[in-house]
Amino acid sequence: MAVIATLVTGRDGSTSKDGTSAGVSSAADRQSFLTRRRDADCILIGGNTARIEPYHRTPVPVVVISKSLINPLADNRLAHCWNLAPEPALDRAIQTFGSRIHIEAGRTILTQLIAAGRVDQLELSITEVVDGQNKIDLTTLLSHFTIDSERILDGTRMISASRKLES
Repeated sequence: MAVIATLVTGRDGSTSKDGTSAGVSSAADRQSFLTRRRDADCILIGGNTARIEPYHRTPVPVVVISKSLINPLADNRLAHCWNLAPEPALDRAIQTFGSRIHIEAGRTILTQLIAAGRVDQLELSITEVVDGQNKIDLTTLLSHFTIDSERILDGTRMISASRKLES
């Protein structure tokens, strides 16, 4: 099983700028991101991510965790809207679609699943962007993981890390 969280941030931990993650992304991040998500059995996102980001076409099923009764991705035939907390939604996604789940949710859902020990792998891209919104503490985020590889591609720091095993 591989639950993989994908996150792009600016250098200061901003997860969005001008309202979307595209504001902190880079060409290198987008290329890596799109390549990885094709290997997923399912993508897991929150309702805000679904309303703001471009998820109207996805290569695999996408699950929207939302308390709203309105599916923000009704035009995506692969979209499912579930009124569940993050952990039960992840469990149901694994049972329904398979074990390779990509979490592309915002920081609230992401940090909940990381704190619960449910994220096996973190794919983190850090761009040079600063002064965005919805900041996440990168040091705290990475403290849950062991860095497996790190490289810089066109100014974007790409980190691949595995969940630290309990001792």
